[in-house]
Amino acid sequence: MEQIPYAWLLIGAGAFWLFRIYMQGGKYRKNTTALGKVVIVTGANTGIGKETVRELAKRGATVYMACRDMKKCEEARQELIKDTCNKNIHGVKLDLASIKSIEEFADNFKKLESRLDILINNAGIMACPYMVTEDGFEMQIGVNHLGHFHLTNLLLDLLKKSAPSRIVVLSSLAHAMGPFKKNDFLSEHSYNPSKVYSHSKIANILFAHELAKRLQGTKVTVNSLHPGVVESELMRYNSIINKPILSSIANGLKWPFFKTTPNGAQTTIYAALDPDLEFVSGTYFSDCQPKKTTSVARDDELAKWLWNESDRLIKLRLAQLDLK
Repeated sequence: MEQIPYAWLLIGAGAFWLFRIYMQGGKYRKNTTALGKVVIVTGANTGIGKETVRELAKRGATVYMACRDMKKCEEARQELIKDTCNKNIHGVKLDLASIKSIEEFADNFKKLESRLDILINNAGIMACPYMVTEDGFEMQIGVNHLGHFHLTNLLLDLLKKSAPSRIVVLSSLAHAMGPFKKNDFLSEHSYNPSKVYSHSKIANILFAHELAKRLQGTKVTVNSLHPGVVESELMRYNSIINKPILSSIANGLKWPFFKTTPNGAQTTIYAALDPDLEFVSGTYFSDCQPKKTTSVARDDELAKWLWNESDRLIKLRLAQLDLK
């Protein structure tokens, strides 16, 4: 009789471990080479971005880590070179909260490379207190959407020249958890950190949706994705998880549900490299499979409105900076 509780304990532990494995999600298992590919990964010194660089470098790509903090970038870069035995990993300054920095990054990159095969818009900020970018945009929509919108448009000439090429836009399942604030796009009248994060993630999908249409016939594909709920620095502003008293409890509760960063990068690698996706564009993925978005994120008219409004805001700021 004494062995029965022990047996059930083993069964429970096994089931718990299997659940943990299940929650790590889909894996990209093909040995697709990235040799000869030139790739940009934004927000690449930590989390999913860093693991994306690691995997692409292992497969032979020349990777540019586009980062705001160059000290952390260089530390990560040296680690990745050592780990992958690929010296073609470069760090370039990019602050997506600054149009001036985005312009400088694009200019610098074009001096370094004559092609771009894959652009991975990975960087993001989540549920932060109300802040504004250098250009006066609310921080989450400014970094997560407007910064990447401008960066992508500045690099489209190289992507077209290098076709077939790919643009990968990281969004989130959180897009389904909040409204798109068309009438308060920059959150100037109200601000809820989590809802504005969802707002920015809807914008990511709408941007990819509209850009895919605009790039039809160019052999440049654009897809968006949900990487999963991942243990990363993206959660830095979560007040519950980061309270000293609750952090140890929260970490224990998160463990079975949250993906590791290598597993969080799998769908990005899939979208960037899978040969079967060469002609697939305007699709949303999760766990290395196509998934359906909310109806708001598939709204053609809203996608056009977002494009036009984003373009207007960027051009207005460029005129103020007298950069063009």
